[in-house]
Amino acid sequence: MEQSNSTVEAKKGMLAYFLSLVEKGGNALPHPATLFALFAGFVLVFSWVGFMLGWSAKHPATAEEVMVVNLLSKESIHRIFTELVRNYTGFAPLGIVMVSLLGIGIAESSGLISAAVRLLVAKAPRKLLTYVIVLAGIISNTASDLGYVLIIPMAGLIFHAVGRHPIAGMAAAFAGVSGGFSANLFIGTIDPLLAGLSTESATIIDENYKVLPTSNYYFMAASTFLVAFLVTLVTHKVVEPRLGTYKGDVPVEAMHPLNKLEIKGLKWTLIVFLAWILLIAFTTLPENGFFRGKDNSLLHSPLLEGFITLLFLMAGSMGFVYGRITGKFKKDADLIKGMTESFKTLAGFLVLVFFAAQFVAFFKWSHLGLVFAIKGAALLQEINIGLVPLILIFVVLSAVLNLFMGSASAKWAILGPVFIPMFMLLGYSPELSQAVFRVGDSVTNIISPMMSFFALIIVYFEKYDSKSGLGTLISTMMPYSIVLFVVWTVMLIVWALLNIPLGPGAPILYQGPIM
Repeated sequence: MEQSNSTVEAKKGMLAYFLSLVEKGGNALPHPATLFALFAGFVLVFSWVGFMLGWSAKHPATAEEVMVVNLLSKESIHRIFTELVRNYTGFAPLGIVMVSLLGIGIAESSGLISAAVRLLVAKAPRKLLTYVIVLAGIISNTASDLGYVLIIPMAGLIFHAVGRHPIAGMAAAFAGVSGGFSANLFIGTIDPLLAGLSTESATIIDENYKVLPTSNYYFMAASTFLVAFLVTLVTHKVVEPRLGTYKGDVPVEAMHPLNKLEIKGLKWTLIVFLAWILLIAFTTLPENGFFRGKDNSLLHSPLLEGFITLLFLMAGSMGFVYGRITGKFKKDADLIKGMTESFKTLAGFLVLVFFAAQFVAFFKWSHLGLVFAIKGAALLQEINIGLVPLILIFVVLSAVLNLFMGSASAKWAILGPVFIPMFMLLGYSPELSQAVFRVGDSVTNIISPMMSFFALIIVYFEKYDSKSGLGTLISTMMPYSIVLFVVWTVMLIVWALLNIPLGPGAPILYQGPIM
């Protein structure tokens, strides 16, 4: 027994040591904006090295020899000076995120999103309480950080109120909000952001290729229910039994139900939403509908390609109606204030994007990504790697990198220019490589100290258990991470093998000009 206990203690010590290294290594990293500045500088130097060493690769489509371009040459430096601003303002994710946040800012500042989530949770049957909380957490990602500041602490209150361990409720909500970050029934700000980065990367191979914000919608919508089920199962079977009965001295807090004005506002908001659905159906379903694309195509409808405009109009109009009814918006200045408040959260993003845009542009100009992709694809073809190992390798890489870098856009801006061209050269679509990244990026969010809200979750835990710390949080969330990693990856592999489209106009296989 003593030997067994010592073995267990040794394993715990090794785990604690590993987590300590992860935390120290992550804290030692510079700010993401600084990282991109360093990466941009590294590309400049690396392009000179590659040029001097004569790095090249034969393009499989044109059979032309692709040479690495020296970005420290006179011509390239002139190009950097003349196109630096254009790199920034023309960076695909920038305008997309800004416009979408305008509409979401109206909905969030009006109180609409908060009221809808409270209603969803309050009306849930007791047996489905955990599932509904997790589902609400996943859906809250549409409104950026709403889940972290509202759903997670509310889940603790709800579990405490019904006699269950409050930390289990917060853990389940955290797993939904952060572990299920890439799953959703609605398009959120992360979708156009990643799609814009994917488009930038795909043009390395095919300059006309465009990845839509809806490119992973089918897979992510289906994933929503899978993630909610898995998180619920782990909560009931693993987390709650481990935590046991709550014996703390924190009193039960009362939850405030929706008042009459809020209920009236939600009813009218639902009417506005249904009106939008009818308008979309009326303008797209008829063969000659107003919003049909070229050749009356539904797949390339302006509503799909301009989904951010639709998201802005829908979220903005629903938020406006709700705010007017509840009295939140009394004059036009209140509406503008809500939009302005949402933009305040973009300050750090705007700085980061400046350096990310330069890195992406330099990487593309240098042809380093193209040469590496061609060489990498040739190597994978030579060793006869199949689709399943390719997905597994990329999921693991994304999951591990997530432990050291918190920003999904920052990671994808680094990985996309390498892996998207590689997938395309192997005959797989940019949409597939994006979906693979999103799975890997999501499953380790809940155990990554680099996740921006990680410290806040520890504070939430400390409210009910003053001894809670980093180890408490990670050990509580580890079962969720493991289960999501295994099952979600298997789902993606099966989805890809069955060749099911990942979203509207988003196939598994790439059949572009190189094929």
